[in-house]
Amino acid sequence: MAPAMTSPGTSAPVTTRRAIPIIAGFLLCVFAIGTAELLVSGLLPQIAASMHVSVASAGQLVTAYALGVVVGGPLITVLTARMPRKGLVLGLIALFIAGSLLSAAATSYGMLVASRVLAALAHGTLFAISLIVVTTVVSPDRAGRAIAIVVSGLTVATVLGVPLGALLGQAFGWRVPFLAIAVIAAAGGAVLAVAMPRTPAPTTGAPSELRVLARRPVLLAITTTAIGFAGVGVVLTYLVPLLTQVSGFSGGMASALLLAYGAGSLLGNLAAGRLTDSSPTMTVRIVFLGLTVILAALPFAAPSQPAAIVAVLAFGLLATATIAPLQGLILQHAADAPTLSTAVNVSGFNLANAFGAALGGSIVAAGALRWTGLAGAVLALAGLGLSWLATSHTTTVPHEA
Repeated sequence: MAPAMTSPGTSAPVTTRRAIPIIAGFLLCVFAIGTAELLVSGLLPQIAASMHVSVASAGQLVTAYALGVVVGGPLITVLTARMPRKGLVLGLIALFIAGSLLSAAATSYGMLVASRVLAALAHGTLFAISLIVVTTVVSPDRAGRAIAIVVSGLTVATVLGVPLGALLGQAFGWRVPFLAIAVIAAAGGAVLAVAMPRTPAPTTGAPSELRVLARRPVLLAITTTAIGFAGVGVVLTYLVPLLTQVSGFSGGMASALLLAYGAGSLLGNLAAGRLTDSSPTMTVRIVFLGLTVILAALPFAAPSQPAAIVAVLAFGLLATATIAPLQGLILQHAADAPTLSTAVNVSGFNLANAFGAALGGSIVAAGALRWTGLAGAVLALAGLGLSWLATSHTTTVPHEA
């Protein structure tokens, strides 16, 4: 990986002893916001009954949060471009906690929607700053691994946070899981309040961030995220129905395979982070090529249970392995003002999930559940092509002042 550049308003790499609690604090916060994003999906019946709305209406709480991330991330990032990073991080954590506590205390559906949007406003910028800060507190040759560790908070949230939240909601009511994620975020904020060093306010403002965002390699990397990662969403959203209806697995076995998928995603993400430190360019190309192949093979593997197991495990290893190298590429080309570009890239992942789920739903509605993998493969192949353009030396432009 090319030597990391210290972004404006951040400090030079600090000692490993100081770096560990900073990374741990951000990991806790990312786990909390990742769990919050999908928590409602495991609590739909309870929330619908409590708020006297349909299950479909309760499901719109997930959409409200996603839209809050997509719109709020870039907007909050622009508005806070000149704020000192530590104060901004702690303020965003406080905003997320406030939104989560309001969700737990909501007495109406409208209040619950508003509280979800409030919490989501902190998500994009907090996640973006976490990815930037952790690369400044480790040596340049460990930046990819630091990004991957923080990103793993999202994977753990999906694999453990959401199911545990559902169990907690069934045992103690749907409001308790929102209190739990507020406590987890507060714990991460407390660690960061102690460990994260104070730094001067960034010298670059919104105009600089916007100029950097407009660079061709940065835009191509973000587009790669939005299109290429959608291939994962097409298949993952309907993976359990595929395993039960096409492969013939029981519901319990399908859930176990979904857990194995999550464990594979965690391992694949961490491995990609290590490879990113050597070459983000080669890593992102290899991952998208692998995704294209495995997604194209999935419809043909699904009818055979042994082949389906192998395909799901391979899919898991590759599914989130694009995040660290794509983020590494953005930091290479946007190092002098990276926050907005990173926040927009976070929005790109949310758009990819939404688009992938919608496309997958259309395919399933047409009676072609088995063939979602082919649509995913087309999107992954498009991601491969875009990543090739994004990593081409001809796209490199001089950094503006």
